[in-house]
Amino acid sequence: MSAENQKTVALLEQLFAAFNRHDVEGVMACMSEDCVFEGAAGTEAYGTRFNGSAAVAAAFVKVWTTYPDVSWQNTSHFAAGDKGVSQWTFCATCPDGKRIEADGVDIFTLKDGKLVLKQAFRKDRPLLDPK
Repeated sequence: MSAENQKTVALLEQLFAAFNRHDVEGVMACMSEDCVFEGAAGTEAYGTRFNGSAAVAAAFVKVWTTYPDVSWQNTSHFAAGDKGVSQWTFCATCPDGKRIEADGVDIFTLKDGKLVLKQAFRKDRPLLDPK
């Protein structure tokens, strides 16, 4: 693996550690000021688009607020050129007690060592009954 791809994988590991700590400053330290996040769900083909660091940060905080125990498990990452990919299992308890456990991927575009685009894709799986 090239040194640049190793740096990208390290950045993705840093990002997901911050996601799992619910650390918005840590997450946003990995992203550019003009970053874009395309969420897994929404009315458009790309999901819902959040433009700029303030909107992206607010979207992540909303996920942590809605699902206080949310975590991204079973993560793995790879990189090629200006692209990075993270595979994960999204795990969370809904406000009604049902559980989400669904696999997904993020495709990232990088520029100048920062994430400029995060495109999220997650399996559409029925909610699970509480354990």
